[in-house]
Formats: sequence, C-alpha cells, structure tokens
Amino acid sequence: MTELNPIISYVSKKDRLVAGLMSGTSADGVDLAITQISGNGLDMKTKVLHYQFFPYAQKLKEEILGLSCSNNSALSMISPLNFYLGEIFAEAVISGCKSAQINVSKLDLIASHGQTVYHNPEGSKILGKNIPSTIQIGESSVIASKTGVMTVSDFRPADMAAGGQGAPLVPYADFILYRDLSRSRLSLNIGGISNITYIPAAASMSEVIAFDCGPGNMVIDYMAGKFSRGKKSIDEDGKRASSGKIQKDILKTLIKHPFIKKKPPKSTGREEFGEEFAGNILKRYKKAKPDDMMATVTAFTAEAIAGNIKSFIPALPHDIILGGGGAPAFILLNLLKEKIEGVKFLTSDDFGIPLKAKEALSFAILGNETVFGYPSNVPSATGASRNAVLGKITLP
Repeated sequence: MTELNPIISYVSKKDRLVAGLMSGTSADGVDLAITQISGNGLDMKTKVLHYQFFPYAQKLKEEILGLSCSNNSALSMISPLNFYLGEIFAEAVISGCKSAQINVSKLDLIASHGQTVYHNPEGSKILGKNIPSTIQIGESSVIASKTGVMTVSDFRPADMAAGGQGAPLVPYADFILYRDLSRSRLSLNIGGISNITYIPAAASMSEVIAFDCGPGNMVIDYMAGKFSRGKKSIDEDGKRASSGKIQKDILKTLIKHPFIKKKPPKSTGREEFGEEFAGNILKRYKKAKPDDMMATVTAFTAEAIAGNIKSFIPALPHDIILGGGGAPAFILLNLLKEKIEGVKFLTSDDFGIPLKAKEALSFAILGNETVFGYPSNVPSATGASRNAVLGKITLP
C-alpha cells in the first residue's frame, strides 16, 4: 500500500528529499533548491543539498513579461505557456539532480511556486461582484509526469479563498528558519519585489508581521536593460548605480507612490511596479543621465524598504537577514545600512542557506507542510480570516 500511495510514503519517512522551485516576478529563470527535510511544523529541520539557477531564454522571458503586462492576455497564449513552463520546470529538476548526483527517483516531492502572470488581491469586477484572483503557470501535471515525482503547486489561491492577499507566502518559512528566543529578527527578501518578515524574540506565529514593501530589483533591472540596449539584464554589482548621483527631486516623487505608504497587509507585483511603471519614469525624466537614474531607482528601493520598516514594524530588530537575488548588491546594502542604524546585518548564508536559494527553499518547506495537511499561511501577514493548507497535490 505504501508503494502505491506517495502521500502515505512521504509522511512515514524520517528524512525526505524535496526539490523546491521558484520563479519570481523578474521572470529571469528558475531557482532550484534540493533540500533534505525532516519533521514538520516547529519540529522541521532543513538542509540545502544543492542549489542551481536555470535562466530563461530571452524569448521565453519576453513571452512571460508580455503576458504579465497585458490586461487582455489571450487564453491561446496562457494555456500553451502553462504547459511549456511545466516542461521547463521538470527539466530544471532533472538537470539539477544530475548536477547534484542524485537520482530523480530518490526525490520524494517537488514543490513549485510557478510563474506568476497575474496577481490582483484587490480584485476586479465580474458580473457586478469584486473578485480577487491570481494565476501562476507551470503545469504541475507536466512536472509530475516528466519526473515521476509527486508535485505540490498553486500555493496562493487557498489563502485568497480565506480572504487573504495570497502573499507574501515566505513568512511561514522565515518563522521556521529564523525564530529565536532572545533576538528579534527581520528577514528581508529582495527579488523583483522586496518583502519583509518581522519575527519578535520568542514570538508565536500570530505575532509575525510580514508584507511587501514595493520594488526590489524590478525597476533597477528594467533600467539596466534599457540603458544597455538589451545587452545587460541587471546592474552587475551595482556598478552603474555606484557611478551615478542620486537625483533627489526624482526620488522625492517616486517615494510618494501610494503603495509605499499603504498599511499592511499588502502585496504587490509587476502590475504595479513593472514595465509600465518603469517606462513612465524614463519618459518623464528622459533628460536624466543613465547612471544617475540607476542610482536614483536603487535609492528608491532602499527608501521603500527602510520606510516600511520604520513605519510598520513596532521596533527595530536585533538582526536583519538578507536573502534573494537582489541582496548581494553592495550599494543597496550600504544605502540600507545608512538608513537603518543600530541593527546587525546578516545574510541567509550565515544560517547555512545559500543567498539565492532562500525562496526555493521556502517553497520546499511549504510543500512539505501541504503533504502533511498542515496550514502554512500566516494570516497576520496576508490578511486571511483563518489558517489554510496551501497548495495542490499532483500525483505522477
């Protein structure tokens, strides 16, 4: 019976191999974290065995961004891209296992966040009723079929069905990984969007505060692409921003964006800070020098993060722990240190978690809880009316 039922087999094991997959709002590729997990809930222990990044081909990235930016994306485009990304995610797992010298058949679970192409927690009108909604693509049936591994996907809808925003989802993992009896900690993830999780010392889950701050590297990456005429997709090591001068008048205008001052719970994405937003900045300030603009939008990200911490966190934490693809840029880190004094800055590496593996690991943790039937949303962060088991299980 155990061999025929992957769920029973999974929960009966002491140690399990879980492949976490994450593709964020930057739509630049897939992060894979092959993780050893034991236990669940507060007894969970994790160890990242292998991390690997698989970049999207430029044309695929353009297809995804095209869907994400359009208010009238055709189903004839979304449907095949959903299945195609399922193949991409499956190939990432297979290739990553090969690199790690782990047989795919040894995996117990794949947990895939998918690729968000639409996220509207505020809702839109349909037949006279306001309906919040979200779509992440990367078909789990394709992943499970091609790998032969049970797959958990589609994590956001269960929280939204309970009245939440469906984001942020990583606070549960932050609580599992970083809670401490004597030190308050703030986990800062800088991906396309920046988000924070505040964990008071000796906190219970209900005391966790988490929300999106605004742009992470999304606007910075857009500018890097435009100013390099497509040759660069990022500002490597913050070189251009370091060479420029922050334009205080432009920064003053950007920081007035209503989302920055909005009270939590709140979540955002490409719909608010994507290509249309960044493109409008370039049009409005077309006389600004490229490196000055890079410096200014980098400062915008730092101001948004620091402002949200000071406005909506009850007390500065002992530690701020950085993670995510945008975290290594020293200029952004230096700006944050200038604006938030008296705290210790750490990275996920200090906790044995590769800097860029943090989000993929988070979904491995969430997927583990799904199979156990254990709630993993944080209502104090998402605004949900109750705890919910996140994700849907697809058997191979």
